[in-house]
Amino acid sequence: MAESPHLPPEDEVRARWGAFAWTDENARKAKEIIARYPPGRAQSASLPLLDLAQRQVGAETKTQGWLPVPVIEFVAREIGVPYMRVFEVVTFYTMFNMVPVGRYHVQVCGTTPCMLRGSDDVLAACRNHGLSKGKTTPDGLFTLTEVECLGACTNAPMVQINDDNYEDLDYDKMTAILDALAQGQTPKPGPQNARQTSCPEGGPTTLKDMVSENHDYRGEWA
Repeated sequence: MAESPHLPPEDEVRARWGAFAWTDENARKAKEIIARYPPGRAQSASLPLLDLAQRQVGAETKTQGWLPVPVIEFVAREIGVPYMRVFEVVTFYTMFNMVPVGRYHVQVCGTTPCMLRGSDDVLAACRNHGLSKGKTTPDGLFTLTEVECLGACTNAPMVQINDDNYEDLDYDKMTAILDALAQGQTPKPGPQNARQTSCPEGGPTTLKDMVSENHDYRGEWA
């Protein structure tokens, strides 16, 4: 798995993020989020507020975003709970980054189904593109992390890059995705071998009329 990344110096983090506050648009979103929960249950808003905060940091830094300690403290104040109650959410969910990442956070699944289907080749493509586990490339473009199951085992091997999954990968397909991202393009997410979602390779074998429309089979079964 990846080496443990190092936090930036605390004085630098606080100097940069100590005055963090919502943008006007995110302040409206935060208000809507908190309003979903009854009085006394605002702690339940910690997860969506942390996601909102990470995305705001990402927008400001032109990266996928991360959660500096002052930002986590800000979210805790927003919902009126101790810092630790929010910090424990950050440390539990891998969707939250505790250190700076690049514009594209490449998370390669290394769990058994992906490993058996070629995740080593996917990692090799990343390495040959200059990516190293637990590190960000010098140009700030890519951060590589090896993670546990991302829930797309049928289409293994796969990676998650920011909010998108790329599935049915091999060395060449992963290389093409990284090349496209580096050139500012947006590769089509999902299966990379032309299969439809998680249908069998080669296309559906049953209920084929459902591929293009919500076909009603009831008359045929009568």
